[in-house]
Amino acid sequence: MSTERPASTNAGTDNVRWFADLGMGDLEEVGGKNASLGEMISHLADAGVRVPDGFATTATAYRRFLGDTGLAERISERLRDLDTDDVRELAAAGREIRGWVVGQPFPEQLEADIRTAYEQLVGDDDALSFAVRSSATAEDLPDASFAGQQETFLNVRGIDAVLQAVREVYASLYNDRAIAYRVHHGFEHDTVALSAGVQRMVRSDVGASGVLFTVDTESGFPDAVFVTAAYGLGEGVVQGAVNPDEFYVYKPALRAGRPAILKRGVGDKATKMVYTDSTEVGRTTEFVDVDPADRRVLSLTDDEVTELARYALVIEEHYGRPMDVEWGKDGVDGGLYVLQARPETVQSRTGSGTERFRLTGSGTVLVEGRAIGQKIGAGAVRVLRDLEEMGDFRPGDVLVADMTDPDWEPIMKRASAIVTNRGGRTCHAAIIARELGIPAVVGTGSATRSLADGQEVTVSCAEGDTGHVYEGAVDFEVEETRLDAMPPVPTKIMMNVGTPEQAFAFSRLPNAGVGLARLEFVINRQIGIHPKALLEFDELPGRLREEVAERIAAYPSPRDFFVQRVAEGVAMIAAAFAPEPVIVRMSDFKSNEYANLLGGERYEPDEENPMIGYRGASRYLSEDFAECFAMECEALRHVRDEMGLTNVKVMIPFVRTVAEIEGVVELLASHGLRRGENDLSVVMMCELPSNALLADAFLDHVDGFSIGSNDMTQLVLGLDRDSALVADRFDERDPAVLRVLEMAIQACRARGKYVGICGQGPSDHPDLALWLLEQGIESMSLNPDTVVDTWLHLAKAGPDAG
Repeated sequence: MSTERPASTNAGTDNVRWFADLGMGDLEEVGGKNASLGEMISHLADAGVRVPDGFATTATAYRRFLGDTGLAERISERLRDLDTDDVRELAAAGREIRGWVVGQPFPEQLEADIRTAYEQLVGDDDALSFAVRSSATAEDLPDASFAGQQETFLNVRGIDAVLQAVREVYASLYNDRAIAYRVHHGFEHDTVALSAGVQRMVRSDVGASGVLFTVDTESGFPDAVFVTAAYGLGEGVVQGAVNPDEFYVYKPALRAGRPAILKRGVGDKATKMVYTDSTEVGRTTEFVDVDPADRRVLSLTDDEVTELARYALVIEEHYGRPMDVEWGKDGVDGGLYVLQARPETVQSRTGSGTERFRLTGSGTVLVEGRAIGQKIGAGAVRVLRDLEEMGDFRPGDVLVADMTDPDWEPIMKRASAIVTNRGGRTCHAAIIARELGIPAVVGTGSATRSLADGQEVTVSCAEGDTGHVYEGAVDFEVEETRLDAMPPVPTKIMMNVGTPEQAFAFSRLPNAGVGLARLEFVINRQIGIHPKALLEFDELPGRLREEVAERIAAYPSPRDFFVQRVAEGVAMIAAAFAPEPVIVRMSDFKSNEYANLLGGERYEPDEENPMIGYRGASRYLSEDFAECFAMECEALRHVRDEMGLTNVKVMIPFVRTVAEIEGVVELLASHGLRRGENDLSVVMMCELPSNALLADAFLDHVDGFSIGSNDMTQLVLGLDRDSALVADRFDERDPAVLRVLEMAIQACRARGKYVGICGQGPSDHPDLALWLLEQGIESMSLNPDTVVDTWLHLAKAGPDAG
């Protein structure tokens, strides 16, 4: 598809302007959307950003259309005393005004100018179809998103249909949602004018489309591009009718020309919006089912995701702010096109403080889906299946619906939370929930069936990527901290992070990096399959093989699935905290834990006490696990050497003897992870008494210790920390445990090597944290929910502590 418009002797009129002649200086004349399209065509084409061409009717034309016909006065009178909180009266007023507008003929010169521009745009290609989009003069401003407030019509064919669509766009300035939105955001109705953009359609009906943001939509993390994608026209993604694929791309790696995709997530993509044969405005598209085989694979290639992310960098740099971009892939020419770009309006307004919601009670999970935001809300369920039911919705209710669209906005602002059957993180419900600052759980699949009217529920988005709807009122608390006012602390405070989807949010807390990234957490969440079941995929029995095949369908091979997914998990954490160190502990599953992975029972021994059995360094050095460990190393090597995230350090757990650490360090080197090369540090978990007793000998082979106080306490005191019978005697502050910790710390200090602690102790016991300071510990790695409290507690010890 060409983005060039045909040569023209018509430079535009005061009724019609070509996109190529527009820029952001024309916002008052053609609105934010059309001004932005013109800005990109004029300034970003040389940077490779492709934008389909078109033209826009002007605000001047719109005002003439209303003013010269007497419509403006009639509309003003109808809206003067309207109570927009009365949804029935709002609907009646909107319906009446839209009828007036649609029924009003165009002024003769405006219609002539639209016809002339259309003929030039079409040229000799009568098969072209167009998107006719609204662009309000108060739309897409940095402090107010009018996204979706007015109508868009797709696959519009022929001049008569274009003229009808323009009238419908004009009328949509008086949609119920648009009227209410202006009132609630302080815009006078008669100060907002409308421009209609007529833009060549990208054939994404036979390709793909979606939305991208130049910041993470949930945490505001600025160094990632977030891309959603699904088959068909983009309205399916925006409306929330489709659960799309999701990708994160790391900006610094992209700028350096390195592999930059941090995460790939397969959405179910059950339906797609395509063209129909109808020419009637409003009936030119429909949803059809996606072939089941296509649902299981990603709708974009890595190269396409990377190209979109490059577009995002160019657009963000040009506008100088975070952006929200709609894009389409033309299934005919294969090209990727930007369809519109507007300022991101939620995370860009986030201040320097943090508000952390945390469940303090528990309850039964009724449904779960994708978490939007990181808050918790509670209230009575109100299941709405139709707009006519809006009058029954009370402030503070939990809105439950199949999906939402802009017509629902007058009541969404009353909700304490939103739950939908369908939709992804860039659907309408998600966008509005973020803007309103309320939690939403989208894409649950069954909320309208599983939740009952009047039922009390708690909606939690504070537990990571998955949002939960709990039965009843579950207790929670909110903690507010100003991060720009944190006092100095006399040690490095790091974090224990094992869930990649929470890494961006956790990185907003004050920190000196990640002292413990548990690879087994990544494998459990990202893989869920025993590594040997992937390596021996062809030998698996029928039903197990089918289940594994279903999970890995989006990846080239079973081995690629493991390596890429582990690399994605580690890269998400490493990118979130870069350039601070991220110490990744190689997998430390015990045999009973490995057995719980899909296929695991085929490969794991039945041990009486797995806690002190086949784990850590012993497992890595065994012939049986050799190829599994090789895959872990390949994933980390990709993150460090290919993506350039050299802040990743490697940590080896549960090392019983000096010979074991010597063997593992050699094994790492044989897999391309050579200590000292490309700034690679190898740290050892100090969690067995032998590690402290022979600290000097162990330190000859590594760059330092990270003390695991949980296992150390267990082994010094000779108790099973998984046994409830002796749990009351488990205490990291026992004098014997403290003596061993002191030995390890002093050995590292004497050798000038790193020493930190990543066990539970300092998170649970402030007095232990103070004791560690006195011993000269270099860093404490804490659970994220204890970082702020421990930081403030240690700050009182003063800068000279330790």
